[in-house]
Amino acid sequence: MSKKKLTAEQSGELLNILKVRFEKNMNRHKGLSWEKIQSKLEAAPEKLWSLNAMEETEGEPDVVDYDKKTDEYIFFDCSPESPKRRSLCYDYQAWDSRKANKPESNVIDKTAEMGIELLTEEQYRQLQELGKFDLKTSSWVKTPANIRELGGAIFCDRRYNTVFMYHNGADSYYAARGFRGMLKV
Repeated sequence: MSKKKLTAEQSGELLNILKVRFEKNMNRHKGLSWEKIQSKLEAAPEKLWSLNAMEETEGEPDVVDYDKKTDEYIFFDCSPESPKRRSLCYDYQAWDSRKANKPESNVIDKTAEMGIELLTEEQYRQLQELGKFDLKTSSWVKTPANIRELGGAIFCDRRYNTVFMYHNGADSYYAARGFRGMLKV
């Protein structure tokens, strides 16, 4: 069995969790049909595996958009606070540059392992239009190359009913900072 494939039982359990979440949060995906989404998921076992990885780390993935041009449903981590994948440097270069107190891993490698993409600042702001997220935590977002080349990385959160974007050294990591992912199906 492939490492990135769920058993039939795991798939069924995950589909049920996703369906319940979908029905509970219709404001996130007005006009979309769960049956069509489920059909696409059932035809893409590797995508189900990635959604399960998001779910296992308490990301609470949910459909937030549909791209008509590519016929893809877009899932974001929709947990109230940053998912339980925290205390990570931004990327391998930043992780490798730390001489002491290295964290377990880094955000860019974790997203690749999970088969997902890191939210951009624009996507993070789109998510915040669907609810209030990261009121106590923060989330790394995809950092533009010009910032990263200078050793920095960006993250966002919501405070004072406002979404803020900040910077930090890419080698920094905090227990209250994780990352939010995106998956197209």
